[in-house]
Amino acid sequence: MSVEPARRTILAPYIVSWTEEVDPPARVELVPGRGIGYADEKVTDRDSHGVLWHRSAWRPYEGRPQFARIHPARQRRAMQRLLCLVCGGPADETEEGVLWLLQDHREDWKGWPNRMAVAEPPVCLPCVEVSVQKCPALRKGAVAILAGRYPVAGVRGVLYAEGPNRMPTPVEDAIVAYDSHKSRWIKAHNLVRQLGDCELFEVHELIK
Repeated sequence: MSVEPARRTILAPYIVSWTEEVDPPARVELVPGRGIGYADEKVTDRDSHGVLWHRSAWRPYEGRPQFARIHPARQRRAMQRLLCLVCGGPADETEEGVLWLLQDHREDWKGWPNRMAVAEPPVCLPCVEVSVQKCPALRKGAVAILAGRYPVAGVRGVLYAEGPNRMPTPVEDAIVAYDSHKSRWIKAHNLVRQLGDCELFEVHELIK
């Protein structure tokens, strides 16, 4: 896969899809003893845990950005390699942890966001300001998080079940742990990490 230069002029976040990235054909079918698979499955369709992934074309910066649609392969790459979701370069990482920028939900539970599963890749410090300026969700309230632990925990995607005539039927969007039996029945779109040992910072402090 080719990689765009990390510090190019940012037209759209690294992880979004573009209109010319048309999904290749991929018919989901039942695989006895294995859950779901593709009728013409290739080795690259599954990750190292055996989970099936959504097929996607790789043509970034061609056409128009689709901000509401995350590109599965680039999201997965960013999460695996701890790349910035905005520019695609290395995320900020210190001895204390890796930097994330998330919507502020500190009221959800005591100790938030510890134990939270996230599908948003981390961020580099230079991209914090542009993120809170351009992202509608973050403009409503954002917080910077330095996570000391961030293990890969599972995937998010479309969960299937066996339907009539042994045809796989999509049931719901779900987050599934890699060690769950449901991992055989999900078509993954995002890699998920779980945050821990988190220290929170106000965004305006980092921008200064």
